[in-house]
Order: sequence, then structure tokens, then C-alpha cells
Amino acid sequence: MGNSSRRSAIKNIVLGSVAVGGVTSSSIAATSPKNASIKPMKLKGNINHAVCRWCYSSIPLEELCKSAKEIGIKAIDLVGPKDWEILKKYDLYSSMCNGAEINLVDGFNDTKFHEKLIQNYTEMIPLVAKAGYKNLICFSGNKREKDDETGLKNCTDGLKKLTGLAEQHGVTLVMELLNSKINHKDYQCDTSNWGVELCKRVGSENFKLLYDIYHMQIDEGDVIRTIQDKHQYFAHYHTGGVPGRNEINETQELNYPAIMKAIVQTGFKGFVAQEFIPTWPDKIAALKQAITICDV
Repeated sequence: MGNSSRRSAIKNIVLGSVAVGGVTSSSIAATSPKNASIKPMKLKGNINHAVCRWCYSSIPLEELCKSAKEIGIKAIDLVGPKDWEILKKYDLYSSMCNGAEINLVDGFNDTKFHEKLIQNYTEMIPLVAKAGYKNLICFSGNKREKDDETGLKNCTDGLKKLTGLAEQHGVTLVMELLNSKINHKDYQCDTSNWGVELCKRVGSENFKLLYDIYHMQIDEGDVIRTIQDKHQYFAHYHTGGVPGRNEINETQELNYPAIMKAIVQTGFKGFVAQEFIPTWPDKIAALKQAITICDV
């Protein structure tokens, strides 16, 4: 996947989701699950399965929701307020909300973005809570020659201005770990150690990390041991095949059944979202295979 692919996809989704004023929390909460009767595929129930919207942007959201429901997926990742009504219609959860971030490169590690970010998140946190959701994504941003300590200090200062509001509303701000080797050059939150240190400094249960298995395999490896040792700081997981970020089957190097078993053994009750880019002509068949692989 090219460096800008996810950036471009999320930008398009954010542009549609950031128009908060056009969607009221009361209208979202009142939407009834008209398609909740779709019978899902029988799964084991140890993993709460989700799927990232942007990986299936060529499929209309309603079609993706219907397919997700049939597979047994419980949630859709990375959608904002304008799409929550559709998720409610299919009785699907918004497992990782977005729409408050500026983008992936302009984040909390640079104080010049703090005013805008604090404004965005202050508006979005109550909307997420009123819609019945818990997780709201955020990003460190690119280093731009800032050392790790400066980035940590700036992120801590910015996030601490929001954690009180997040705690009040029961919303968790979740910073994604992204690799800086291949896909997101210069991104600062690119190792679990840096992210965990930030969690410790922020000092709130309402700030945690999105452990992206694909990204962290590239930048640091040792995935299962990291999950075992640091799982208390992880609010959410993403998948993806390494190399290439495609299907998570035998064509790539990660042992996803073993990784999923490690996640289950930590007592994790959150969501694992598929974030691979399908190469199969039948993208939904590829998604179904991934869920089967991860359903341990």
C-alpha cells in the first residue's frame, strides 16, 4: 500500500463525517435497527469482530453493513456522525469513531495544532457519548524534527486538556500506533514503548492505544509478547497482512490465530477490526475468510 492510500481514504471519510452540526445525537440514538433480524454466521464469541470502513470504500456502506451482519461482524471502524444512523439501522456498533482529528500528520505532538484539535474533540466527545459509543481515534502527528521527549511533552499537554471531558462522558481517546518505516514516514507514535510512556504521562484510563498488529510487526515485531506485557494500555486492535497489508491468510508472515489467542488470554473485551486491503475480486469473501481465521 502506498504511503498516501490510507491517508487519502481517511481524508475522504473525515470530510464526510466532520460535519457534526448536520447530525443530532438525538436522531442517531432514536434510529431503530430495521435490519437487526439478519441471521449471522455462527462464530465462537471470544473475539468481538469489526471491520474498517475505509478498506471497503468502493462498497456502499449499507451493502457493507448487510454483509458484515451476515458474517457475524458486530461493528464498523472509522466512521463519523453522518454514518452512525446507517450503522444503527443494521444494529452495528461504531467501534472506533473518527471525525475529530485534523489528519494523520498534524497531531497532538505539535502545539500549533492544539487549539484546533481541542476544539474538534471538545465538540465530538459528547456526540460520541450520546450516540452510545466509547472510542474516538486520535494521532500523534509527524515528528518534523521533534525528538521523542518533545513529542511526548506536547502530546501530554494537549491530551490532558481533554481527558477530563472524556472521563465525564465515558469516552476513551485512542491514539493509533502506525509504522514509520513503510507507510507513515516520520510518524511519532511508531512504537509501543513510546505509546505506553505517553499513556503513563497522561495518567487517565480514558486515554489508551490502538495496537495495529500490521504496523507494529513492521516497526518492532515481537507482537505476542507485546500484547501479553502491555495489553492494559491497548483499547483496540487492527489487523493486516505483512508485507503488503493485504489478506491475513497463509500469503503473509503473521500467525493470526496465535495472535488472537494471545489477545483472548489477556481478558480483552473490546474489538478487533480487520484493516487489510482485499485483493480478491470478491472483497466480502476475503473479509469472511479473515473473520474465520481470527475467530479462535
